[in-house]
Amino acid sequence: MIVIQNILAPLEKQFSTTKLGRLRAQWFSHVLLACIVPFTSSISSNLLRALVHLFGVDVDRRRFYTFIASSKLPWDKLWSALWHVIPEPTTDGRLIMALDDFINPKVGKKIFACSRVHDHAAKANQTKYPWAQCVTSVGLLKRIKGRWACMPLAHRFYLPKKIIDKQSESLQFKTKLEQSVEMICAIAASFSGMPILAVCDSWFGNNGLLAPARKELGDCFQILSRLRANIALFDKPGARTPGQRGRNRKYGARLGSTKEVAAACRDQATTLSVFLYGKTREVTAYSTVVLVQSLRCPVRVVFVYRRNSFVALFSTDLTLSDQQIIEFYGARWKIESGFKEIKRDIGASQSQMRNKQSVENHLNFCMMATTVTWLYADRFEHTPERRHMIRGRSSFAFSDIRHIIAKVVLSNDFQALCPKQAKPTKNIAVDTLLRMVA
Repeated sequence: MIVIQNILAPLEKQFSTTKLGRLRAQWFSHVLLACIVPFTSSISSNLLRALVHLFGVDVDRRRFYTFIASSKLPWDKLWSALWHVIPEPTTDGRLIMALDDFINPKVGKKIFACSRVHDHAAKANQTKYPWAQCVTSVGLLKRIKGRWACMPLAHRFYLPKKIIDKQSESLQFKTKLEQSVEMICAIAASFSGMPILAVCDSWFGNNGLLAPARKELGDCFQILSRLRANIALFDKPGARTPGQRGRNRKYGARLGSTKEVAAACRDQATTLSVFLYGKTREVTAYSTVVLVQSLRCPVRVVFVYRRNSFVALFSTDLTLSDQQIIEFYGARWKIESGFKEIKRDIGASQSQMRNKQSVENHLNFCMMATTVTWLYADRFEHTPERRHMIRGRSSFAFSDIRHIIAKVVLSNDFQALCPKQAKPTKNIAVDTLLRMVA
């Protein structure tokens, strides 16, 4: 009970002290908890039912939908306050941020931020260009109770330039890399002086992200990503010889492509013990420091060998060990599972919102609900137990934390945290179903 109160109290303080501001703060907390409670999906109608029948909030339908579509919710202040609530956000002395984008398929034409986007993960029976929203997201990678988790920290809707030019004159086009730099700089401002390591896939891991981010943040910004097989690797330039004419060489001898260097160094690989995907594993790897023209700086490359294949990871932070590079990049997968939690478990993909403000508010609620859930697990006194055992997995799941929070919400002491405005008009069927789910 106290854990939830300590998380929600700094958020409620971001609203004004007027009567309407206090009302918005109370409704905000209720909607956030309604997103977390595992009762179907967090579509607007279900959130309204939860407020009325679960929390006993005296609100009519019109006022609720006006609140959901309100432009008065101070999301910038709310997110900034939530960042400061995170206990011990650093790992090995640095903020580890996962960076990626996801698509949110929708049904209906007049939906904000929707367009025909390419789905590289589409199956054979699915269209490769679904009607969906494209969202660029940044999350904090952190070990919570012995397992890695990704807490969403910021997000931006991405629309192609031709769509913006055609539909809206008020929106300004920004590439995904520009959006990423903007979000990382905003987060870095709240954690001034802390080194930042951005963990991303090969699409984001290039100089388009590194150069503008370092221009704003300096050398405290580093990236960790994956090298493509055809990228050329170069040795460090040799020392300048006496009487040498011309400027110093930027690159040394060409070592070959990533694939060629990986094959040549396979015999020199050693076995490392790495905490990867929930347990300690034996990994065969070899590392070296090379130069990459696309990044224009030295990088540490770690070749991870698996039977007849390999994975080439690199980091601009040369102080990272081979084990750290492999473990941190393995933890990057948590942002992918986090997208599933936001879209399926929380219910962002099933939202029926249409206009700009409603769509943005609903996704903010879903993103923040996910972060609050992980914050609760981080501050929880004991390690949560896994409700449904799966072979090879012993750590708790996201759904386990939601059920623990649901038990707190449905307890008799919850009234002390969220005082009810009126005697609740209990719907017996809904109340029974909520308790069965919890």
